[in-house]
Amino acid sequence: MNDEGGETIGESAVREPHVPLGAKPGGGLAADFVMALRFFSRLPTGGSPHEVPDLNRIAMALPLASLAIGILPALLLIGGTLLGLPAYFAGALAVGAAVIAGGGMAEDALADSADGLFGGTTRERRLEIMKDSRHGTYGVAALCLFIMLRVVGIGSVAAINPLAAAAIWLASGIVGRSGALWLAVALPPARTDGAAATVGQLRVRNFAVGAVLALILLFVLGGPATSVLGLVVAVVLAVGVMAGWTAWCKRLVGGQTGDLIGALGALVEIAVLTALLLFV
Repeated sequence: MNDEGGETIGESAVREPHVPLGAKPGGGLAADFVMALRFFSRLPTGGSPHEVPDLNRIAMALPLASLAIGILPALLLIGGTLLGLPAYFAGALAVGAAVIAGGGMAEDALADSADGLFGGTTRERRLEIMKDSRHGTYGVAALCLFIMLRVVGIGSVAAINPLAAAAIWLASGIVGRSGALWLAVALPPARTDGAAATVGQLRVRNFAVGAVLALILLFVLGGPATSVLGLVVAVVLAVGVMAGWTAWCKRLVGGQTGDLIGALGALVEIAVLTALLLFV
């Protein structure tokens, strides 16, 4: 999730025509799934009318949307490795495909957040830097490290078992996106404009529904490739990163933004991936 200056997450949902005034929006899981895809990716979603994004609907369908966003890059990782490509090369191709599928949203959000939180000395200056679409040293370093960790992590496992590598990477991404939304529950928007301020306050119940589904997918996908202990450690690390990031955002900017939510998704993904790699 990102905000003005480098807005990514929700950009298509906000800028495309919305449901006309007085029209009755679609409901149900299918409509929520499409809304989540439009908000978190650049995947084609058909020609149905674009509804105003509602984070409470998005949160519940996000694990399934994250599965859809990650499935083609995961298959590319498996296929490339089985066809004889070096595992790290296949991993780099897969991560590149994931960046394209997700519109580079998590990557941009992480870079903006690193620039703002590390480069600013006051709340106002940090928020100002995060709105700037240009990336500085902190942002570039964070972006490169994020991409490198994913490539090396999945590539190292793919060299031995490409199916396991794809499964734990998919699980990490699902938990990362859903876990990131905790910031929208715990903190108010840090400013009145931007993507985070337009999608509404996320209720605990709606976040919990999505979180439980994300955990189920974590156990289904990650279970065969790791151990119960690995899954438990992954959940503990994810919760720890979510709590620490929330406290840090509250102290430095007094709230949340789309960039900070997107950055948390990247951090949780790496935390879960790290835990699962330890027990593969």
